[in-house]
Amino acid sequence: MQSIRYILFFLFIGCSTMNSWAQREAGRSKMAMPQNNLHQVYLDSANTYKQSDIEKSIDYITNSIAVLGKRADKKSLAESLVALGEVYRYHNQYDLAITNYKDALEAYKATRTTLLLAEAYILNKQFSEAEKELQPLLKIEGLKPSQKVSLNENLGDAYRGLGLVEKAVAFYEEGLVVARKNQITPKLADLNSKIADTYAQDDKLVEAGAYYNSSLQLTEGLEPKRAVQEKEKVADFYNQKSQYGAEIELRKKSLNELKTLPKGRTTKREARGDFDSITSQRINYKIANAYIAQDKYDEAIPYLKESIEEAGSENDLVVQKDATRKLSEVFEYKGDYPKAFESYRNYVSLVDTLYVRKEQEISRAARFNREISSKQNRISGLEQERELSQSKYDLALTEQELIQENNKRQKWIIYSLIFGMILLGLAAFFFYRSNQQQKLANNLLALKSLRSQMNPHFIFNALNSVNNYIAKSDERSANRFLSEFSTLMRSVLENSEEDFIPLAKELDLLELYVKLEHSRFPDKFDYELNVDKSIDVSTFEIPPMLLQPYIENAIWHGLRYKEEKGLLKIDVKPKGTTSLEITITDDGIGRKKSAELKTQNQKKQKSKGMGNIKKRIAILNDMYKNKVDVTISDLTVDGSGTKVLFVLHKD
Repeated sequence: MQSIRYILFFLFIGCSTMNSWAQREAGRSKMAMPQNNLHQVYLDSANTYKQSDIEKSIDYITNSIAVLGKRADKKSLAESLVALGEVYRYHNQYDLAITNYKDALEAYKATRTTLLLAEAYILNKQFSEAEKELQPLLKIEGLKPSQKVSLNENLGDAYRGLGLVEKAVAFYEEGLVVARKNQITPKLADLNSKIADTYAQDDKLVEAGAYYNSSLQLTEGLEPKRAVQEKEKVADFYNQKSQYGAEIELRKKSLNELKTLPKGRTTKREARGDFDSITSQRINYKIANAYIAQDKYDEAIPYLKESIEEAGSENDLVVQKDATRKLSEVFEYKGDYPKAFESYRNYVSLVDTLYVRKEQEISRAARFNREISSKQNRISGLEQERELSQSKYDLALTEQELIQENNKRQKWIIYSLIFGMILLGLAAFFFYRSNQQQKLANNLLALKSLRSQMNPHFIFNALNSVNNYIAKSDERSANRFLSEFSTLMRSVLENSEEDFIPLAKELDLLELYVKLEHSRFPDKFDYELNVDKSIDVSTFEIPPMLLQPYIENAIWHGLRYKEEKGLLKIDVKPKGTTSLEITITDDGIGRKKSAELKTQNQKKQKSKGMGNIKKRIAILNDMYKNKVDVTISDLTVDGSGTKVLFVLHKD
């Protein structure tokens, strides 16, 4: 999933006018400024474009390293590497940020750089490494008050990530003492909020509530956006405690305050991802969920509709999709099935649109990933060139001694070749791993696309059956059929995000599906579902809706054309200790005769359902090492009937 993180880069558009100005100024500076001043100009330009255009920012940092020359001042080099680390951190590329911070520390030791490295480790969930970097700083005397606060805050974050609640709270409290003493007001709110988060994480809800109240009071004096963010965090805490009334009241305040803020105003902390993005559509959606939790569906509906409308205007497909699904469920709870179905249809359309967009974004991100890698390689090349220049300079001073020690020089050359081979091997390894990650991402995307597809033939005919019931004034049968059909479709949609689901759950869905089909064709077939009692179904998992297309084929192409009443059987039996067999048999007209009955147009069309199943099985077997085997054969020698055999293996 690393490549998906680069999607964020496409959100930033550079300002060409400022770029032209900065380039002209930099060009003049080369002729008029000393080396150190020109180096600082490039760093200032890089900082200007850090938020809006990562490519320009990295180019300026590259120039700041290049202008230092082959024998660069280590402190200036460290400043460039720190600046590069901050650019990567701002765009959530924590691995690259860590690498550059470590390189900066190798060039020049500095407390600020160590704190930045520890923060990057924490953001990358490497809490033990962060703790190792921070512990030595506790012994340093003379740290600035702001550095002391950051040190205690980062240690608290590290221990909280490691699950050491008491240590985390102790360091946060120490940070509060320093912040109060030196009147660092913003940190008072942050540390109170983090102490509350730590207690909430440890299920100490009373203590968490007290600190959240303190953080709310402290944020009232800060910038409005920060106050809204803290209200949302506390509202989430109320939701965790099922205090929905207090949650709704607080979120409504956040909603009113958010409307007073100018659009596009976003704090740096929010942009870096320290907090979730706060939007009115998301707040409306959470308010609706709180009402739904209290079974207040009528109060929830206006907020869901507002969330959908605002998300649509802001092109926020994720919130729009979730709110539309929730609205469909609310209408279903209220018994308003036409509106529920209409909302559900809108939800399916949004899901398809979201998948297409994600696929496009991933494709663009892959190209951008290669460009960023190229720029990072250029910077690494400059550093290697500087190191090589330093080596050549040292060798020149000892040239006469090296002539007399020819054997040692040969050994040095051999070691260099070995080192180069090791580097080549590492490069090949990382290239291979990158390709494997890309393959995995493509497989996951393909699975999501295939899982989201349901045979429209079944949906159309199911709804047609409801129409027939209504035409016959059989309202009870129509309501029953629609209710069971909605249950099936909801379950299919819920499982569409999973590669595998429990076997018991899949069998329940299949039984509901066969029941629906049997209610439409009661005179065409009976069915049996037999599960061997010796099977522990809790130990097996199966891809969702894997069996349904084969059962549909058995009913529609085998049993439906049989003159007398047929039988559909689904048998689940053990096969050894690590596998089981699932057999689907029907005594219909058979595959050959069914093919003869098809029209010329039907013969030209391929079965999308069966094609999707084959692709899913191929991808899953590639990812999970031959998890599922499928064979199809005739049931009898004369070609009548069909037998489908699945062999499902344990992990």
